Amino acid sequence: MRDHTKLRAFELADQLALCVYKATKAFPKEEVFGLTAQLRRAAVSVASNIVEGCARHSQSDYLRFLDIAYGSAREVEYQLSLASRLGYLHPQDYGSLRGLSTELSKVVNGLLRALRKR
Repeated sequence: MRDHTKLRAFELADQLALCVYKATKAFPKEEVFGLTAQLRRAAVSVASNIVEGCARHSQSDYLRFLDIAYGSAREVEYQLSLASRLGYLHPQDYGSLRGLSTELSKVVNGLLRALRKR
């Protein structure tokens, strides 16, 4: 069993989830069951899958959950872009969220590549 709290990927994912929740509070009310919920779910999914993968005993399970986390991170990137283009995010907020989500995707992808080389 691995300690997820020692992973940079988890730190970034947790930070992103918190930032997404804060940013989506200002989204239009008609999006509460649409983009707001979807974006929040995807952001939480990244951190949750990292945690679940770390709790697994086999390397293949760990990689599978990291793969899911990576997919969710990329999903967040798209949804943030969509929210920005719809005018739901202030450009400065979008820039910081985009930077964080891009860094997270790179870190998770790097972790996956390193583990697959073993």
